[in-house]
Amino acid sequence: MGITKSRNIGIAAHIDAGKTTVTERILFYTGITRKMGEVHDGQATMDFMKQEQDRGITIASAAISCKWKDHDINIIDTPGHVDFTIEVERSMRVLDGIVAVFCAVGGVEAQSETVWAQADRYRVPRFAFINKMDRTGADFFDVVNQLDKVIEAHPVVYQIPIGAEDNFTGVIDLITMKAILFPEGDPVEAEIPADLIEKAKEMRMKLIDKLSEYNDEMADLYLEEKKIPEELFHTATRDCVIRSLFTPVFCGSAYKNVAVQPLLDAVINYMPSPLNKGAVTGVDLDDETKTHRREPTASAPFSGLAFKVITDPYVGQQTFLRTYSGVLKAGDTVLNATTGKKERIGRILRIKAKDRTELLEVGPGDIVALIGLKETFTGHTLCDQEHPLLLETVNIPEPVISIRLETPGRNELEKLHQSLKKLSQEDPSFRVRQDERTNETIIAGMGELHLEIIIDRLKTEFNVETIAGKPSVEYKETISKEHQQRFKHVKQTGGKGQYADIIIRIEPNPGNGFEFINKIVGGAIPSNYIPAVRKGIEDAMENGILADYQVVDVRVSLIDGSYHAVDSSENAFRTCARNGFKEAFRNAAPLLMEPVMAVDIATPDDHIGDLVGDLSKRRGKVHDMRRYRKGSQKIEAEAPLNELFGYATAVRSLSSGRASYSMEMDRFAALPGDLMESVLKEAKERMERG
Repeated sequence: MGITKSRNIGIAAHIDAGKTTVTERILFYTGITRKMGEVHDGQATMDFMKQEQDRGITIASAAISCKWKDHDINIIDTPGHVDFTIEVERSMRVLDGIVAVFCAVGGVEAQSETVWAQADRYRVPRFAFINKMDRTGADFFDVVNQLDKVIEAHPVVYQIPIGAEDNFTGVIDLITMKAILFPEGDPVEAEIPADLIEKAKEMRMKLIDKLSEYNDEMADLYLEEKKIPEELFHTATRDCVIRSLFTPVFCGSAYKNVAVQPLLDAVINYMPSPLNKGAVTGVDLDDETKTHRREPTASAPFSGLAFKVITDPYVGQQTFLRTYSGVLKAGDTVLNATTGKKERIGRILRIKAKDRTELLEVGPGDIVALIGLKETFTGHTLCDQEHPLLLETVNIPEPVISIRLETPGRNELEKLHQSLKKLSQEDPSFRVRQDERTNETIIAGMGELHLEIIIDRLKTEFNVETIAGKPSVEYKETISKEHQQRFKHVKQTGGKGQYADIIIRIEPNPGNGFEFINKIVGGAIPSNYIPAVRKGIEDAMENGILADYQVVDVRVSLIDGSYHAVDSSENAFRTCARNGFKEAFRNAAPLLMEPVMAVDIATPDDHIGDLVGDLSKRRGKVHDMRRYRKGSQKIEAEAPLNELFGYATAVRSLSSGRASYSMEMDRFAALPGDLMESVLKEAKERMERG
């Protein structure tokens, strides 16, 4: 199968918009499954984790391959819950196109906006599928309007629904101007109902107008009032989708088996192939200012990006790889450009959810799982040893919530640490650390559900029993002023001693993470000790100075120092840097930063006052209110995560169960002074108890 007939797509949207059901219907109609799996009864093919089946939600992005009209389609079904946003993030990084699913009732919801922003970040072409047209309250044109006003998707309608709610029976294709009905789930062409002919003509003219803006041939035919060939519609649309000029909009009801096949036709007609996406660019390993291009051809040097790791009980660690160029064969040895280490490829598998097919080799533009890799994880680049390059990695969000774990006995402790290591390798948004002062194990993640799933997996997959504390906010530590510090590490215990001397300047680096600048000139510190200085600083930042939280957003300049010809060593400079940074940090007006969440509330007008008042009590700020439905509005606000524990109960109580909300991480902001004192006091008491 040629690369031109290959599609790598994702199904993404807000939670409960129907992403997994859409995918299940695609698998059924492409012949991958013989029975339609349903989310509500725990039988969805793509939701094969026990935790997904128990909760009826997607937790991990699942990859599967299928065929439609002689095209290969690799599909990734992503989660909609904000706690698992890393799954969407890493999927976006490797996909060529996105089908964004929207509920015909809920419209553009909070996580829909997040998914859209993620697709923007990675410049992923996409189109919209308005699902659940059979639901009470379904309003196709209202959702199209939201796509335009809320996320500026520049929607262009390609289908309009025939009926809505209980009367929804099919769609009108605006290119062929035919009605497509689905009496038994399979498409049947018919004439457009008389009451919809004028609307269909109006929407078709809008479609032609939009395409004519970008396609001269169509514009000429339109102006000359000549018939426009169907193939020209496809060519023009495909070009616009690849260039992300607008968003084609389709509709249907996956649950009722309506309009899934036309959606598949749109995927192969309009979504880009890996060839259309063009060459990928990577950075030179020795000089970051230089770049290398890799064309999506078999003759180019091999390159690929690892975007997901899972531990399979039958085959061991599976590393999901998106190939960009060249050919990879089982048994090859490749370079991990991220770590600088070599990896031998054991087996190459094509994944069909639970099932797998072994491949001898894989070409450019494919998505496969590799077996046998030891040191390759999310965001790592694999490439030809003779032609190295480093591809753009995956953006990994910072954890916002943590839980302290204990085990019933000491024998379980080592087992717990090994299990947590595997889970953190699978999920880079999940972090594990040891509180050095209390010797407690702390796990941190994106939300309460995220950590609840982790603890459940420890029990069900790894057979590890734990005692979990209450969830608490994962603060960050930083500084608010510049400070220069000299620190000497001198130790003489007979024989060879330890000597290191450094002068560092630390300063705030808001929003830019950690930066290390080497300003040593004239060999005051030998160059082979400089990496040890950096490593010592990174050690100190991992477990913070104020209350054991991670240190962020600091720029450190190594200005001067001295060394001893005999007693200096890498270890001495690493220890010196670690302790010197701690001393400097204490003198640079340190402060704590708290996670602030973006909160999106949908509520009837009657309850707006109560909800806004409650947000104010929680140190929240309202940014915007907009009309959502007749008699309802959406409140866009922000509030510190620490004030939002138990918020679901409050929203239900204040609105008599009629309002709903969602929230996601927005940023870290400085904790007010009085609250910082309270947090530090609690941390001190905890350490004393420990």
